[in-house]
Amino acid sequence: MKVVVLAGPESSGKSWLAAELHAHFGGLMVREYVRDFMDHHQRDTSLADIPAIAHGQLAWEDAARAQQPHLLVLDTHLLTNKLWSQTLFGDYPAWLDDELLARHYDLHLLLSPDDVEWTADGQRCQPELADRQAFFQGSLAWMQQHRQAVVVIRGDWEARKQAAFSAVEHLLQP
Repeated sequence: MKVVVLAGPESSGKSWLAAELHAHFGGLMVREYVRDFMDHHQRDTSLADIPAIAHGQLAWEDAARAQQPHLLVLDTHLLTNKLWSQTLFGDYPAWLDDELLARHYDLHLLLSPDDVEWTADGQRCQPELADRQAFFQGSLAWMQQHRQAVVVIRGDWEARKQAAFSAVEHLLQP
């Protein structure tokens, strides 16, 4: 089983690209748990919500891993929970670090916020490019610090799709 994570700031195309990869390569795809959490609770999240959100994301990921698909595409993982918690609340549950590093990810596709427009959807809160670039840099720094396999995805929507498909094709080669 190969596990691919889409990471990066909001409105950079993670959910769209995860769906495109899943449709093209098959396997299983795990969505972003926090979206369902926010739809269900109909309120802004707080620091106290982060453990429930992270446990929900892990439960979805672990259930998909248990099925042993040839390819598992994750729309996000705990790094996003950690960085959002730091961004919004100035803190995060320390156990996120251990849980994040306890799982193996074969490839991170880190999407840059550059070259695509931010789109409001009722849950997004970083319309400023500089804020999204800082989130991107935080993601990249974590991946480099922890020696994670990462491909940075840039460009317009078609360039992003082509780069991601190429990276996953390379990963899946025997």
